Amino acid sequence: MDVEDRFDRPDLSEEGAVYVISVAAKLAGVHPQTLRIYERKGLVRPKRTSGNTRRYSKRDIDLLRQIQEMTQEFGINLAGVKRIIEMQAELTALRARMQDLEDQLRAAEPPGRREGQIVPLRSVFLPPWVGGARP
Repeated sequence: MDVEDRFDRPDLSEEGAVYVISVAAKLAGVHPQTLRIYERKGLVRPKRTSGNTRRYSKRDIDLLRQIQEMTQEFGINLAGVKRIIEMQAELTALRARMQDLEDQLRAAEPPGRREGQIVPLRSVFLPPWVGGARP
């Protein structure tokens, strides 16, 4: 493949912003003005070309469909939709952080230890009902 071929072909990945507003609106089942409102409210952030034209990705289209479902089928207003989207992003970030921490724990496990093995907890503190308080 020539170098020019790579630049002439649109990026059809999840992140590739290839759809103009009219196509994105049609794919999402809304009017183009609705997309402008969603952008103004901060619900979607399409990429921009050097000429400042909006370009929507596959991921943007999926988000637009999700917004439509929440507003039309569930009756959620745009402020509620925005909060839900923010919480979903936070949950995704927390899950990624949890996975990172689990990976770090697995890497720090001593050799020969089996997963799920019960490990006794050796504490310097005793509960008050066991032998009284320590001096």
